[in-house]
Amino acid sequence: MSSTYAPSPWPAPAHPPSSPAWRFARELRQQRNGTEHPVVQWRMARNTSFAPGCMLGVFVALSVVSLGIGTVFWWLGAPAVLPLAGLELLALGAAFWICSRHAGDAETITLADRELSVEHRFGRGLESAAFRAEWARVEPVHGEGSLVEITGQGHRMRVGRYLRPDLRTALARELRQALRQECARPAAQESKLELQR
Repeated sequence: MSSTYAPSPWPAPAHPPSSPAWRFARELRQQRNGTEHPVVQWRMARNTSFAPGCMLGVFVALSVVSLGIGTVFWWLGAPAVLPLAGLELLALGAAFWICSRHAGDAETITLADRELSVEHRFGRGLESAAFRAEWARVEPVHGEGSLVEITGQGHRMRVGRYLRPDLRTALARELRQALRQECARPAAQESKLELQR
């Protein structure tokens, strides 16, 4: 058996990336007071197969077909079919309304200027909390695969509802790493970076 070495056809990057490669987060720039500030943001949303507008289109199409069939049967002398079709459409409409109400459910975690803000939207409700990066703790609630709990300064938030249980540990690790990096950056260094921009 023999092996050979072939060089990669892809060129190596000119310089290594300055920030870590995030698995769940994305780095953004936020404008405040005329200067740009670096922001790291995690957004986890409910996995929905249909958008609310698409659900409405499906419901309208099903309504037309069902009421059309009910009308034909009513015309042919079976009047009980049309009210049953109406009841069926009411039940289907209620189910679609409940699904569309929760289509925008999401958790957003934002780390900027040594502040970790967590926001959870569910239906029409909103739950939010803010933590200082130096005081925030990120721990699993009950062990491996459970929700991730962020605590600090009397506040408590649980995140990771919209992730598979096997990915929640990686999310907790990434949040801890981002908090450590944010706390390691001295405030004086931040002001110098702002002046250089």
